[in-house]
Amino acid sequence: MPMADRAKAKPVISRTCDEMIARMAPDLRPGEFVFVTTREDSLAQTLLPGAVALFREDEGFSLIVPLALAQDSGLGVDHPMRCITLSVHSALDGVGLTAAVSAALGRQGVPCNMVAAYHHDHVFVPSAMAERALAILAALQASGQDGG
Repeated sequence: MPMADRAKAKPVISRTCDEMIARMAPDLRPGEFVFVTTREDSLAQTLLPGAVALFREDEGFSLIVPLALAQDSGLGVDHPMRCITLSVHSALDGVGLTAAVSAALGRQGVPCNMVAAYHHDHVFVPSAMAERALAILAALQASGQDGG
């Protein structure tokens, strides 16, 4: 189904952990990202159009931005990451997906930073471990589809 048609179609919302795992369809997004922080409103506003996420914390703005944008802005670029989007439409009140994903990755020594957005959950993993993380999540999904 073309992307435009999928955007118009009403998604099936998954609420149970088993449903979410069986339908998660992990997808590795192109590009590398970094988590950055600033207290400067002006810098946050400059970064915002290119950011994939922003969170206001007591210490300042935390943003997830493409690696190149951070470099071009003169920000530190520790820990470049890749983003794996879990394509399942998980309910905002669904329970267990984040725990299952982080546990599966953790058992294999893959650190992750989870971001829950309105439509999907996103898993940020170290760039060097992205393919391995994708394989781990695909295996987790397969075990969920098998009832395992």
